[in-house]
Amino acid sequence: METWFQHPPPWLQSFQIEMEFQPRKILSWNDVDQLIDSLIPKFQGEYSAMVMITRGGVIPGGMLAEAMGLTHILTAAVEFPSEIQSKKPLIAWPTFIQFPSDILLTGRLTLIVDDVWGSGRTITAVKNRVASAGGLPETCVLHFNPYRNLFGDSKPDYYADITNSHVVYPWEIDRGADAVFLR
Repeated sequence: METWFQHPPPWLQSFQIEMEFQPRKILSWNDVDQLIDSLIPKFQGEYSAMVMITRGGVIPGGMLAEAMGLTHILTAAVEFPSEIQSKKPLIAWPTFIQFPSDILLTGRLTLIVDDVWGSGRTITAVKNRVASAGGLPETCVLHFNPYRNLFGDSKPDYYADITNSHVVYPWEIDRGADAVFLR
């Protein structure tokens, strides 16, 4: 019996080609614990809110919130048009699928958490939206990839590691498109 990944759709074929040339870094839960532990002493402020970017920021955000004792936890879901929908996908406007109301952010020092800063589009869009709501945003990721960054010298306020690899987190193993390439 043939499966879909033996004859992947065109959008996945381009992803597969890109993945073949980009080094991969597969992390364990222990690796993630060490990254979280390295971030905690770096924080300069006392945060009164956290916005976790779905889906990648949910697990690291939860781990950080637990370690920091944060209870005002919010989520943001952002989508950018795919290459199929946009002729210039990297400069497309984001769609906010889910975002907290302004009153939940106004006047709060807010830590915005995602797993990785690749191009920087998603976390920058969320940071700008938090700021426009009257929040005081700071960004945090487990991995910063300065080689894919679209925002010049901009970078996350806090990051645990720098990489040029495609990072596969333990919660991604055996799920989704990465499962095809890990076998």
